[in-house]
Amino acid sequence: MTLCQFCHVSAKNGFDVVWENEFFVAFRDRKPASEHHIQLIPRKHIASVKSLRKEDAALEVRTMKSIGEELLDDLGLSASMRVLGFHIPPFNSVNHLHLHVQGLPYNGLRRAKYHLSSGFGPFHKGFGWFIEAEQAARSLESGHIIGVFPC
Repeated sequence: MTLCQFCHVSAKNGFDVVWENEFFVAFRDRKPASEHHIQLIPRKHIASVKSLRKEDAALEVRTMKSIGEELLDDLGLSASMRVLGFHIPPFNSVNHLHLHVQGLPYNGLRRAKYHLSSGFGPFHKGFGWFIEAEQAARSLESGHIIGVFPC
């Protein structure tokens, strides 16, 4: 059985932890896609953004977004230079919910991994493998399940 590497995030285990409380921990990405790239995770194991439901919108997604915004505020980044979002399985590398907290610009071609898809009609997100935190919260609050297809 493979253990989840994010369930044991700590400085002692080799992670560059930048912020933590009893519910969440934030650490610098080992292969940053942007000038500032932080991963924010819940301490409890949640497999992915696809596992979330309507009741998780406020507690998980909106709380994580708020913490991520504070981390980027501390770096002095303007709103136009921020991306906060989740990869949608099977396009994620670790099966533990993690919010990418990014201060732009992106490094080279890494931007393609974080393609944003605008919503249309009743959908908050179009077809795509990455969903912004706000899109995820609105989709969940509307009762949608997050996936690669529009939600």
